[in-house]
Amino acid sequence: MLRQLRITLVTGSVVLVPVVLTWYVLLSLFRFLDGLTARLVENLIGHSVPGLGLLATVVIVLVTGVLARSLLGRELISLGQSILSGTPIVRGVYNTIRQIVDAFTVTEQSAFKRVALIEYPRQGMYSIAFVTAPGPRAAETAVEAELVSVFLPTTPNPTSGFLLMLPRRDVKMLDIPVEEGLKLVISGGVVAPGGPSGQPEAPAPGRKGRGRSAVTAGRRRQR
Repeated sequence: MLRQLRITLVTGSVVLVPVVLTWYVLLSLFRFLDGLTARLVENLIGHSVPGLGLLATVVIVLVTGVLARSLLGRELISLGQSILSGTPIVRGVYNTIRQIVDAFTVTEQSAFKRVALIEYPRQGMYSIAFVTAPGPRAAETAVEAELVSVFLPTTPNPTSGFLLMLPRRDVKMLDIPVEEGLKLVISGGVVAPGGPSGQPEAPAPGRKGRGRSAVTAGRRRQR
């Protein structure tokens, strides 16, 4: 009786926990985005309306995107970025955040060039890494070898990790898009490139398998 109750509780938890966490994350995201401009909306219309702040935030983002794609908008944004980058204290925070966003936004200018496989943390054990740039010339001169700079992310938070400089021969390039590599890291290997899971498909029965089945059947008949 107790065993059945425990199994039922575990089954219910497995079903409900992802649903509750998803709802919590979405609700927290809604409150955060809605709160960004909620005070502005409240000052304009005189009272608070849940959701209007989120709508205003989305409109601001869309307008910024439209401006960023126009010539005048690019000039204004470039001017604003130069002001922020030239302001003491502010530039350290702004430049760091911008570099992180640029690195994890998969575009043609993305800091991540390719997905690679490296032997880490020991020989015979492989980890997913992202190629960022050729190795610094000073480092290549010091070790007298051609190096590749790679970023080794942590799971499930790929925004933290390690910068490694490896000989080019030790970096195995993978023929998968950068976004697929990020999904693989964030999911802990659950979401594999090209499919929802990394579980290999069962091999189709071949000639060798039929041979073993025939031998097994023959032995049974002999017995």
